[in-house]
Amino acid sequence: MSIHQPSRRQLLHTALAAGGAGLAGYPNAGLTQELSPTPECRDGDEPTARQMDGPFYKPQSPERSDLVEPGEKGRLLELSGQVLTRTCRPVPRVLVDLWHADDKGEYDNRGFRYRGHVFTDADGRYRFATIVPALYPGRTRHYHVKVLSTGRQLLTTQLYFPDEPANRRDGLFRRDLVMKVAGAGDGMSARFNFILDQR
Repeated sequence: MSIHQPSRRQLLHTALAAGGAGLAGYPNAGLTQELSPTPECRDGDEPTARQMDGPFYKPQSPERSDLVEPGEKGRLLELSGQVLTRTCRPVPRVLVDLWHADDKGEYDNRGFRYRGHVFTDADGRYRFATIVPALYPGRTRHYHVKVLSTGRQLLTTQLYFPDEPANRRDGLFRRDLVMKVAGAGDGMSARFNFILDQR
């Protein structure tokens, strides 16, 4: 009797939809790697750099961690990290709003494809399942993020991929906003810790 073996893509999508917990059941899947925080938090760090939100921001995104669309052909990616103060304390119940282009370099301005928000847990952690966005004219590959904490402190910024040739041509690119990225096969992991201007 043959036993159906799920594809690596199916395993990753299932794990990402479960908040990453599903990866524990497949220790040899080789889909993602455990990544150390980016940037490393040290007491007294500078807050995460601010950047413009661009012309494609839409308020009132749905609360969801899984942004992967049915039938999506883009490469799957899990984005995770923590929201911390300048003294490296985790910040719970922070709203993290993510939006980005699709696998053709286009933004959904009519609906909420590749748009969503989550709240950090008690340890300041957040996690999204999404895809790697495509390039579009004038910009390197990137994610847009808004981080809204208690007291209505708002951080708007963008996250970048390492080793992208277009980074050198994008005037908005900042090295200190590069995610730590790893992966193999169909899946990737990216990690970034946001440092708020709080002690």
